[in-house]
Amino acid sequence: MNEENINAQRLAALRTEMRKAGVDFYMIPTTDFHDSEYSADYFKEREFFCGFSGTNGTLVVSAAGRDGRVQDGAGLWTDGRYWIQAEGEMAGAGVALFKMGEPGVPDVLSYLRDTMPENTTLGFDGRCVSRQDGAKLESMLAAKQIRLSTEKDLGNAVWKDRPPLPCHKIYLLTDRQAGAGFAEKIGELRAKMQQAGAKYYVSSKLDDLMWLTNMRGDDVECCPVALSYGFFSDTEQHFFVQEAELTAKVRSYCLKRGIALHPYDGFLPFLAGYDYKGSVMYDPSSVSYGICLAMQEGMKKAAGKAADGITMRLVEADSPIELMKAVKNPVEQKNIREIYKEDSAVVCRFLYWISQEADIAELTELDAAKKIDAMRAEISDFIELSFPTIAATGPNAAMMHYEPAEGACAKLKRKGMLLVDSGGTYLRGTTDVTRTTALGPVTAEMKKAYTLTAAGNLALLNAVWMQGCTGRNLDILAREPLWNIGSDYKCGTGHGIGYVLNVHEGPQNIRWRNSKGADETAIVPGMIVSDEPGVYKDGRFGIRIETILMAREKGRTSDGTFLCFDPLTFAPLDRDLLDPRYLNDTELKWLNEYHRAVYENVSALVEPAVRKWLKAQCAPIHA
Repeated sequence: MNEENINAQRLAALRTEMRKAGVDFYMIPTTDFHDSEYSADYFKEREFFCGFSGTNGTLVVSAAGRDGRVQDGAGLWTDGRYWIQAEGEMAGAGVALFKMGEPGVPDVLSYLRDTMPENTTLGFDGRCVSRQDGAKLESMLAAKQIRLSTEKDLGNAVWKDRPPLPCHKIYLLTDRQAGAGFAEKIGELRAKMQQAGAKYYVSSKLDDLMWLTNMRGDDVECCPVALSYGFFSDTEQHFFVQEAELTAKVRSYCLKRGIALHPYDGFLPFLAGYDYKGSVMYDPSSVSYGICLAMQEGMKKAAGKAADGITMRLVEADSPIELMKAVKNPVEQKNIREIYKEDSAVVCRFLYWISQEADIAELTELDAAKKIDAMRAEISDFIELSFPTIAATGPNAAMMHYEPAEGACAKLKRKGMLLVDSGGTYLRGTTDVTRTTALGPVTAEMKKAYTLTAAGNLALLNAVWMQGCTGRNLDILAREPLWNIGSDYKCGTGHGIGYVLNVHEGPQNIRWRNSKGADETAIVPGMIVSDEPGVYKDGRFGIRIETILMAREKGRTSDGTFLCFDPLTFAPLDRDLLDPRYLNDTELKWLNEYHRAVYENVSALVEPAVRKWLKAQCAPIHA
């Protein structure tokens, strides 16, 4: 193939497959079968066909038919982070760029509704499209009698050298490590099912399934999960996974707990053929359209044989497992507190190194990322990074999701700031922390922005609230110092974090914008949230301070129960970036109290030279 036109040739081959299948338009989203945060190479079909490698985008391809109503074409939808990248990577492929959010640009679903002629067919892999989007398409296209073809991955016939499906050995957390065994967890799930009037629960959410079963895997980058599905009744438990992932130990574990094992690719046929005798509960936000179609098929068959009086319906509900795992049990809390101290010691060593020992002139952002990654990997029970490390200086730090790469990163200089957002997954928990540090002289504007960011961070850390408050109630505490000067950050303030699981976890979060699920989820004792306000000045600099917090009960009065946070992260804020003029007496008190806690919790875990530096960093600051 001609390298310059390889994507155009691949799209032509895809159109041939579309015509064979009677498909006029074909949609390829960016996700795996489980809507994971990171997709393995096997699932990068959209990139294979159009060349665009960003993490968000949907490709729609049309194939000319015999009646001339449809023409060959292709379009990619992506957000503003990727417009320049997409235009460069798709050059010559014959794919139009649809800039999401721009005036006059339709979203994917509206485009299909308005563009597809009547009595044509839209194809997509039903395993890679959410139930919500599938149902919307079904509804929006019904008036034009447009058919949906969801059973085939048409791209598979073209992608001859497709990487294999991720497949790694599953390992187990002991009940002692997890704090609760499978029997206890499945019992709690069944109680939730009974409350919802359901006999069955279906899940494809990987972190939910790993937490419930106390299994872990390595099939998704930076997330210790195994590709799997779960089907649970009031008496049965079925687990679907690739056979090569099962060790003798895992098989024995499942046998003893009555967990029936099935092939991973047998899940949809199982659902379509199961003899249901009651209602099925599922979370529509995390289950694919293909799964829903299979359940509907199975229930339709079962309904014809069901005895009188048996109710069979699909019950949509938020995942009960998500909330169960969000509230950490006492063992999880203990382990998390321990690992965060060790992880914080790594951050302190890195900050010392970058400020005292590093030959900055010889370093790039990628070198800094590799340094902290290597330090973290020395912790005894380290498993993997919890996300690719962000190390950014200058204009790069103004991009919230910037990631340095070989040949595409900035050199460090002894001026300005360095933002490092990093974390690890260990057998005792998952960590996430951001610190912004001065590399040399900084401007007055930078110091003011950093100090007000610190004020917001400390205000949320020291929050006291009544039981029942959600993250939406608390968000203003972190933003107020910045809002007072007309500044804001275009992202949430905080997210939940899993236990030896995904670094981003719900249902709780901290943000002021409406967020379905999180708006109704109260912050309760045992929940973990990040506290990460920031300032991002396009083309100039970026600042983020992220401290991880755990909620606990503070006390009870005649007016009710009050809660507060304990910090899990213990790494100093940068003295060279703090300007006490922008802190009131209360904020200075909070800062000094936090620094005292940093020294008390970390000093014994670091070397003498780092300890001496840390003591100076944590010394009281006065107005």
